[in-house]
Amino acid sequence: MKSLKSLETLGRVRLSKHFFMRDFLYSEIGNFHAIPNMPDDVDLAVSAGERLCQELLDPLFETFGNVIIRSAFRSCAVNGFGNANNLNCASNEANFAAHIWDRRDTDGNMGASTSIVVPWFADQFEQGRNWQDLAWWVHDHLPYSYMCFFPVRAAFNLGWRENPKREISSYAKPKGKLLKGGQEPEESLEERQASYQDFPAFRGIHYPPTPARWAQKDETSS
Repeated sequence: MKSLKSLETLGRVRLSKHFFMRDFLYSEIGNFHAIPNMPDDVDLAVSAGERLCQELLDPLFETFGNVIIRSAFRSCAVNGFGNANNLNCASNEANFAAHIWDRRDTDGNMGASTSIVVPWFADQFEQGRNWQDLAWWVHDHLPYSYMCFFPVRAAFNLGWRENPKREISSYAKPKGKLLKGGQEPEESLEERQASYQDFPAFRGIHYPPTPARWAQKDETSS
């Protein structure tokens, strides 16, 4: 990014039906410490962000309503500073194809991750509901690579990646690894479904109809 105009243009990029690139560029570390949070490889960052949004975040939004973005894209400079200063950032290499969208991981995979809160579920979690209910729902419905849950409002890191690992872990109780990459759950599908049987219908959100004269335009717009 060499100008404000180019950053504005990047922010306007529509990654999916519900999300724009601007939604993912805010960084508390970058803001407080005056470190620009912008990708070096814009095309790779956008491509990874599109897959994250279209395959993971849009279905969440269309099932549960609003999805709050807590932490998403990090530039190498922002993430490196966070790691060096113990600000809850893993190393840059560990975050390639995760929070660092514009770098492929060491195996050459493209990927992107974000930390999110689903308010519909957070309200229940704060009254004692188990985070695993949402984890199993995601596992059974979406092509995620990894999830990691946290104790505050059931916030969780959600990652999309080529050649997904399919791992689930948590710092919220019960802590630890729920599912290791490459392994099948010990719980049967029926047991998992029972834990989220009261969830809303998958992608069941209803939208107002598009006026007929604009319907074709709406279907083809990005």
